[in-house]
Parts: sequence; structure tokens; C-alpha cells
Amino acid sequence: MTNQQGRLRMRVAVFACVAAVALLIDQLTKAWAMAALAAGQTIRVIPGLLSLTLVRNPGASLGFGSGATWVISLLAVAACIALVVAGIRTISMKWTVVLSFAFAGAFGNLIDRVMYADGFLNGKVVDFLNYGWSVGNVADIYLVVAGVVLVLLILKGEPFSAGDLAEKAAEPGEGDSAESEAASQQ
Repeated sequence: MTNQQGRLRMRVAVFACVAAVALLIDQLTKAWAMAALAAGQTIRVIPGLLSLTLVRNPGASLGFGSGATWVISLLAVAACIALVVAGIRTISMKWTVVLSFAFAGAFGNLIDRVMYADGFLNGKVVDFLNYGWSVGNVADIYLVVAGVVLVLLILKGEPFSAGDLAEKAAEPGEGDSAESEAASQQ
């Protein structure tokens, strides 16, 4: 086995393990919420900040797209496929971990849409974390945190692919540009 194959296997293993643990936590918390909370019941956890309220959401975030649940489901399938491919094709373990959390979030909510369906891909997501302005779940937390960290990785310049790594290596450093400018003046 080559070094590159070993790194690929490691990324696949890390992606699968992180996603599996994250999915398990998401699904266990949703199962708990459905067993412990009556529909519409609110339990205050941190007054003014967090309550527990069981809601079945047919739409996307903040209830958008409630009438197009099957479209949201198909988009989630496409997103899950893209996240798996990106998560194992990247050269960065940081990208792999973050993309596995994003996958767990998208797939966790997709599982709800399939398991609790009124028709083909027409199910509702189990939400129970009530922030006052929105009700979500653990999968939603994964998606938000992954999105923030992805932006930070991009801003930091974390290489995603071998091409990015080559570009980064080809860029002159601050010390290099001063030395080359001095050499050109001589």
C-alpha cells in the first residue's frame, strides 16, 4: 500500500467514525425528545435562552419550504453525496472532520424525512431545541458549526486539495518578496 492510499484510508475511516458517532448522538436525542416531550409542550432549560419544545418541521431552517418537502429531501440527498465525496477527496484532515459533521447534520435530518414520511421523501424533521427565535435539533447544530468552521478554514487558507497545496507553496512568502525585490534592484 502506498503512502497516498494509506492517507485515503485514514480519511475514509475518520470521516465514517466521526459521522457515525455524530449521527448516533443526533438520532438518540431525537428519539429521547419524541419519547419525553408531548407535541407543543415546553420545558424551560435556561429561561430566555433555551427551552425544549417538540416540533415536527416539514420545511427547512426556520420552516422555509414547508410546501416543498420532497425538493428539500432531494437537495439533502445531493448534499450528502457531495459531502462524502469532498470529505474523502480532500488532503486535509481538518476538512475531512468538518465535512463529516456537515454530512451528519444533513443525513440526520434526511433520516427523519424518510422515517417519518407522509409520502415519498415527504417526512418531517424532529426539532426540539427551542431558542425562542427558532426550533432545531442536534443535526442543525452540526450544520451551523460546520458552516462556521468551513468559512474559517477558507479564510485561514487551509489547503483542500493537492492543487491548493501547490498554489500555496508557489506563493512567495513575505521574506521571499523582500529578498527578491532587493535582488532585482542590484
